[in-house]
Parts: sequence; C-alpha cells; structure tokens
Amino acid sequence: MRTLFAGAGATGGYFGGRLAERGKDITFLVRPPRAATLARRGLRIHSPAGETTIHPRTVTAATLDGPFDLIVLAVKSFALDQILADLKPAIGPATVVVPLLNGMRHLDTLLEAFGPSHVWGGVCMIAGTLNDEGDVVQMSGMHKLTYGPLTGPDDRLAAVTEALSGADFESRASDDIVQEMWEKWVFLASTGIVNILMRGTIGEVEAAPGGAALALAVVDEALAVAEAAGHRSRPPQEAFLRTSITAEGSPTTTSMYRDLTAGAPVEAGTIVDDLVARAEKLGVPVPLLHAARVNLAVYQARLGS
Repeated sequence: MRTLFAGAGATGGYFGGRLAERGKDITFLVRPPRAATLARRGLRIHSPAGETTIHPRTVTAATLDGPFDLIVLAVKSFALDQILADLKPAIGPATVVVPLLNGMRHLDTLLEAFGPSHVWGGVCMIAGTLNDEGDVVQMSGMHKLTYGPLTGPDDRLAAVTEALSGADFESRASDDIVQEMWEKWVFLASTGIVNILMRGTIGEVEAAPGGAALALAVVDEALAVAEAAGHRSRPPQEAFLRTSITAEGSPTTTSMYRDLTAGAPVEAGTIVDDLVARAEKLGVPVPLLHAARVNLAVYQARLGS
C-alpha cells in the first residue's frame, strides 16, 4: 500500500522509519522546517540496538500528491485540526486512516471529517523523544503498534497488515481496537498523572512515603471511569498497570510529563481533561484526576495557551 505517515516526530518517525528501512512505500507529511532537517540529516533513529539513518520521501501540505491507500496519523492532539485540513487531498475512496493519538476524543473528530468508512483505531506503545538535532531516540526496547477497524470485519485488513508489518517492532491487527485504546488511555493517564502530581519518575514516587498507595489510588480512579464507560481494562492489562506504576526504581515518565518539564505544550485536553469530563458525565468521583486537571490548567495558562 502507498502509505503516508502524517508526522515524523518520535512516534511517526520511529514506526514509519522502521517500515521505510524495510522497503515499504512510506512518505512523511511534515512541516517545511522538519522537511529541511530530514533532507539535511536524514531520519536518524537511536535505539538500544544501535543507530540507523534513512533518507525518506517527504511532502509538505503544499506538495502533497495524494491520494494514499493508508494514512497513519502520528501527531500531537493539539495539531489535529491543522493536519486534517492538510490531509484532504490524500483521502481517496478506499483510504484507511489509522490514528496513533492518545485518548479517545480524536475519533469523533476524525469520523466527522472523513466518515466511518475511512477511520480505524490505533494504539502505539513506545518511549521515544526527539533530541536537539531532531533525531528520534527510542528510550527503551518497547515498540508496539496495534490497529483495527472500528466496526467489524474489513476486507482491507490484510493489505493494511502487510503495509504495517515486517519491520523491527511488534505489529498486529486487533479485533477489539476500541478496548485496546481505552486500556492504553488508562495506562497513560494514570502514569502521567502520577508523574505530574508528584513531579517525579515512577520510581521516585514509589520510594516516597505513601507514594505507592497514591499511585494505586490514581489507577483505581482511572479504572472506575473506564468501567463506567464499558471498557474496564482486562485483568492482564490491569495487573501490568498496577505493577508498572509501583515499580521500585523505575525511571518511567510519560511524554506529557517530559513536555511539561521542558516548558512545552502538553496534551492535557485529550489525556486528562476528557477523562475527567467523562467521569463527571458518568457520575464517577475522581478527586486525584481532577487535581491533575487543575494542575495542568494552571501550567497551560502560564504558557499563554
């Protein structure tokens, strides 16, 4: 399939770069400054296994030559509205759009923009960032990509699976992608809220008096919202979350927390605000999640955003 990765940051750059490295037909839609960086340095991926440099094909909104068979959305939530406008020429009659955004709110936006025949669900799990040179840095060995139709069987699944497989990361189709998206949201929100409220890594919070109990209380609130919405995490995922969020010495932080400590805009709206809004609508008390929402609102106001 002719595949467009919308975004070549830590997420899109990693997964799209790994696929391009294996000869898949990958194009990156990027802003002109990012296109210039990639033209000058190439797309460099630093990982625990070593360094790779590829020279990908890039387009900007002004040079987009669609339509594409598959579009993978790998942008921050606050860039979604602009990227949707940019993508219109790339949408053909049978185009599949797989979003790798956090939370669930973006699905409504995408369905309104493109319609249910185009929009699938997607989940990625990777700890990554961009360094000062614009290179992708994979911070751990975790790299998973999951995708699937929102509304049942789809005869395009085999082609999408082929397009997103064969690289050096775990890639699989899901027959219950909405559940998996909720599970990631609960995991990401819980971990990020612990980082943000306590201003530290998971290991630092665990080592503080009462830290583990607080972390588990955050998990309980997030799980209660998911359960009220009909998507409580399945037992293996819940057990993994509880173990991970209380792991002794863990250096784990979320991209939301790393953005906050860097003084950058954060995805508060889709990760925390929307979860609290759903809790309020469903009548679920979430005092710790609410505290995180206020905390992030103060931070965002200081940024002037």
